[in-house]
Amino acid sequence: MSADLLPSTAIRFAVPAVDWRAAIQAAGDALVAGDIATDAYTDAMIKAVEDLGPYIVIAPGFALAHARPSEQVRRTGLSWVSLAEPVEFGSETNDPVDLVVGLAALDHDEHLQVMAKLAGVLANPDTLARLRASNDPEQIRSALLG
Repeated sequence: MSADLLPSTAIRFAVPAVDWRAAIQAAGDALVAGDIATDAYTDAMIKAVEDLGPYIVIAPGFALAHARPSEQVRRTGLSWVSLAEPVEFGSETNDPVDLVVGLAALDHDEHLQVMAKLAGVLANPDTLARLRASNDPEQIRSALLG
C-alpha cells in the first residue's frame, strides 16, 4: 500500500468524542482533511451504524468506520483517530472503543484489499498495543503501510 493511503493530515490523537457518532465524525473529518472523502461520506458512515448497528467494532476497543464505495469518495484512503476517552458503540463484546480508523475506497476490490492489509497488521496484539501508545504519525504510517 502506498504512503498516500494514510496522509499525515488524516491522523489525529487524543480526540474528544462524547459518543459513537462524534467518534465516527472525527474519523470522517480526518478523511476530509486528507482529501480522501467528502462530508457526505462521513454522514454515510454514521447512517450505516444507525441502520446496521455496531458491526464496525471489529476488535476490542477498535472500530473500522466505513461506508459503501460511492461518488463521495475522492480516492482510496484511511484516517486514524485515537480518542481522548473511550466511547460505547453498543458492541457487547468489543466496547468501549478508543481507536477509530476511517476507510474510504473507490471500489469494492480496493475496499477488500485495504481491509485485508489492516486485518493483518491489527491482528498482532503487540503491534496494536504499540500503535495505541504512539503519538507519532510516522510510526502509525510505517506500521500500517509497511
